[in-house]
Amino acid sequence: MDHAAAGFGVIGVLDLQGGVQEHLDHLRRLGVAARPVKRAAELAGLAGLIIPGGESTCLSRLLAIFGLDRAIRQAYDGGLKLWGTCAGAILLARENVGEMPCLGLIDIVVSRNAFGSQLDSFQCEALAPAVAREPIPLTFIRAPKIVRAGEGVRVLLPMADYIAAAEDDRILVTVFHPELTPSLAFHRYFARKCGLSVAGGDDAGVDPDWTPHSWMDFSHHV
Repeated sequence: MDHAAAGFGVIGVLDLQGGVQEHLDHLRRLGVAARPVKRAAELAGLAGLIIPGGESTCLSRLLAIFGLDRAIRQAYDGGLKLWGTCAGAILLARENVGEMPCLGLIDIVVSRNAFGSQLDSFQCEALAPAVAREPIPLTFIRAPKIVRAGEGVRVLLPMADYIAAAEDDRILVTVFHPELTPSLAFHRYFARKCGLSVAGGDDAGVDPDWTPHSWMDFSHHV
């Protein structure tokens, strides 16, 4: 059953580690109903699920401990759309260089920590025409690289020697952190991928009221 077609209008954010509140903030700025997800039962009724950045090895262990890996695969089979950012992209990849895959749901190959240590984090801007008409600010933090996209995977943002964003019909992956910038473009894109109606055009969607800590204004609602 397709969750969005069934009228479910909520996007969940996996709440085990990483930028959970920042994703919830961006979704709520778009007027999208959102909630944190800690348990398998909380996947019920979602149109989409964001798997945020964090430490991929830790996240994969927590997914297994709480049975969320199996539950996410089952929900995906039932029509749930998925978006993995940074570590989330690693978890969703069908192949990880030198490591075992976790969820293995999208046909990409990912190289973990491909940019080096935390000190090699950086920011830039790039144009992803399918997502927005204007350049989008990007934040890379100890990021992986998508080094191959398989059949049926569309490249949304090619960079010099790697892929920064890609998707298939039901999964979106980004190796950067859209939730740590003022741009709402990728959150709007994912909401629409989930079949939700979202206000706003197709520009980069920069929110002038956003600050690096503005998610704290929303935290008391969670």
